[in-house]
Amino acid sequence: MAPPSVPLSVWLLAAFDPVLILVAVWLGWKADQLGKVFIAAIAALVASVLVSWIFTSIGIPWVAPVRADLPTLFPVRIAAALIWAGGAYAVRRVVKR
Repeated sequence: MAPPSVPLSVWLLAAFDPVLILVAVWLGWKADQLGKVFIAAIAALVASVLVSWIFTSIGIPWVAPVRADLPTLFPVRIAAALIWAGGAYAVRRVVKR
């Protein structure tokens, strides 16, 4: 059975979820060790999915909604959270030099 067809725009919306970006960048910036970037990415993923699910269940339109009939796109969200947190971590290390 083939996975459902998901348009590229939905994948991009999951990667550019504002909650995901804010939490990942903030925690990635605060990280003082590379290992904490992974923790920042996990926290950003959880916050993003939770906020998306709450907004969707209330009926508020959201950038990347989470529902039973829509794909959650965990791999996209995880990769995006790692990129955002890692980018913030790298920028902070360059700025501090």
